[in-house]
Amino acid sequence: MEITHIEHIGIAVKNLDESIKYYEGVLGLKCYGIEEVKDQRVRTAFFMVGQTKIELLESTHSEGPVGKFIANKGEGIHHIAFATKNLNDALTEASSKGVQLIDKQPRKGAEGLNIAFLHPKSTNGVLTELCEHPEMSEDYRTKSGY
Repeated sequence: MEITHIEHIGIAVKNLDESIKYYEGVLGLKCYGIEEVKDQRVRTAFFMVGQTKIELLESTHSEGPVGKFIANKGEGIHHIAFATKNLNDALTEASSKGVQLIDKQPRKGAEGLNIAFLHPKSTNGVLTELCEHPEMSEDYRTKSGY
C-alpha cells in the first residue's frame, strides 16, 4: 500500500454552522468549501491546515453514519483519512492482511475523491478512510493514456 499523506481528519459535529464559527473565529482558519454528500447523509465543511485538511461532518439524518456516531459517542474525531495512489490495490492489500473492509469497492466522497473505509475493529479502534484523487485512479489513467 502506498500512502502519500494524511488527506484529512474528519470531525463529527452537531451543528456545522456553529462549528465553522469556532474554526474561523477562534482558530483563524478559513472554510473553503461546504458540500452535501447525500448518499453518506452528511454536510461537510473543509479547512486547510498546512498540507492537511480538517473535514467537519454534520449528519443530515439521524440514521446516517455520522448521526449514529454522535448519538453513541458525541461530537469529536470521527476518522482519519490517508491518501493513496491506487485505492483498489490498497483495499485488496488491506483485505489480504485480514483488515475488515466497510467498503469493498471505492465510492465517491466529498470533493470528488474516491474513498473507502476500513472498519475500526481492524484498525486499533480508529475508523480509517483511504482516499484517491480521481486523476490518480486506474480508470482515469487508462482512459487518458497515462
